[in-house]
Amino acid sequence: MGDYRAPLGDIGFILNHVSGIADFDFWDREFSGEILQHAAKFVEGVIAPKEPVLDTQSPRMEDGRVKVSSLLKEIAVQYAEDGWFGLNVPEEFGGQDQPDILSNAVLEMICGASLNAGMLTSCPPAALKLLVGEGSEEQKARYVPGLVSGEYASTIVLSEAQAGSDLRLIRTTAKPDGNGDWTLEGGKVFCSNADHDITPNILHCILARTEGAAEGTRGLSLFLCPAVLPDGTRNNIQVTRFEDKMGIHATPTCVVNFDAAWAEMVGEPGEGLRRMFTMMNAMRLDVAVQGIGLCQIALQRGSAYAAERLQGRSLGKEANGDTVTINHHGDIKRMLQTMEAFALGGRTMVYRTAVELEKSQTSPLAAIMLPVCKVFVSDAANEAAHMAIQIHGGYGFCKEYQVEQIARDARITRIFEGANGLHATNVAVSLQKPAGQAAAEAFTADIEAALEAYVAETGRNALQQPLDDWLRASEAVENMSDPGMVAYDYMRLTGLTAFAAAWARIDAAAANAAYPARIKKIAAFVRDYMTPETEFLANRICGYG
Repeated sequence: MGDYRAPLGDIGFILNHVSGIADFDFWDREFSGEILQHAAKFVEGVIAPKEPVLDTQSPRMEDGRVKVSSLLKEIAVQYAEDGWFGLNVPEEFGGQDQPDILSNAVLEMICGASLNAGMLTSCPPAALKLLVGEGSEEQKARYVPGLVSGEYASTIVLSEAQAGSDLRLIRTTAKPDGNGDWTLEGGKVFCSNADHDITPNILHCILARTEGAAEGTRGLSLFLCPAVLPDGTRNNIQVTRFEDKMGIHATPTCVVNFDAAWAEMVGEPGEGLRRMFTMMNAMRLDVAVQGIGLCQIALQRGSAYAAERLQGRSLGKEANGDTVTINHHGDIKRMLQTMEAFALGGRTMVYRTAVELEKSQTSPLAAIMLPVCKVFVSDAANEAAHMAIQIHGGYGFCKEYQVEQIARDARITRIFEGANGLHATNVAVSLQKPAGQAAAEAFTADIEAALEAYVAETGRNALQQPLDDWLRASEAVENMSDPGMVAYDYMRLTGLTAFAAAWARIDAAAANAAYPARIKKIAAFVRDYMTPETEFLANRICGYG
């Protein structure tokens, strides 16, 4: 059942009237619309029909190599042939030089149809960002063409058995090979797509520690380690097993050993985290993009079922004793409107953050919005998935209706690319440091700008309360010696405040939407039902300890 339908109207509305990308001279509204239409056709016609089967086809090991579903390979091959890997790559490297926000919109559609496909297609663009921004000219020449063409897949290889979120504990070592390059020794875990039979080669972007390096993250260096060497022989990389997971079943999540594996360094020793900064930014925002897609498919399946399922009698003014479809019932309406609000509001948060990164990768506003988007939208995706199950009732618990899969797949988004609790703690602790304070000031200015525009357009100042709640909670957190116990509440409050600002901007631009009354209705729901939670969260934070 390929039931995903790309929400091109909503995507176009947010892109052109809310995200801020239209302020750039390079933005071509008509051309971007054509690209999105082509992407939607590919996603709906090629990817979506395959996902129900992909969920049942886990990878397998044959002769020491990982084999994946042939359907996943078909998707990847056509995706590469159609040129999608080069969408946001500069023309000098064989790409189309489109803004990252357009790639985000395409990825959102892919992940709405199949998170398995999204996992495969999202990593090469992140690796391309690393190489174009940080690689030497020789490294760019060696790897960029293959990543653009689809000859190479890629991974980001960070975690080890003892070093998950805490990268200080990485033990993988790098030793000079005597020829100007390096050999890697060590084991890595939770490596998505670290081996498969889809592409001829895979480029691993890996953090390791050189001999005599400083302790902690300052001693980490970044290496490029291809699965197949320039002479055509296989590198000394071995997948020892892959995980049997709750979700994303078609994606191989591997345990990998590097046994004197050849690699080349990016930059200088000790620059690993700094050099990987752009790639990590891209991949964290990608998780939020995945969350939008998951919210959208949860909404679509929940709405479709609720519009057909006859059950109970209406309690509203139109009640006449007849049995009605369940979308007439208030609790179902609440869930559907929440999912719709998550999809549109999360999309706005993510797209505006992509625009901020277009201005500067080191933007203070982006520094706080990247973790906020990652946490808030992934949490929203999980909530939306469970709402879709609840709307389906007992049928939601059954595989046939494909909503339990959304919940299984969505769960990983709260864990990978930095566990949500870790991001929450980092944001809370950062308020006591100059960089965090600068980010908080940029966040305040952005919310104030949204409030000013909202008041000017609608005459409402409903955004003032969330901002005031966030400011008093921020002051309390800044003065705590250990804000860990309230960190997640603070992250939730920050996300809700950003979400409220996103909806203020959406509401102010509603006249440009295809159905302005629909936008106004959801905006009122967000304003009156969802954002009042900020006061409760601020009270709990300020009252703690």
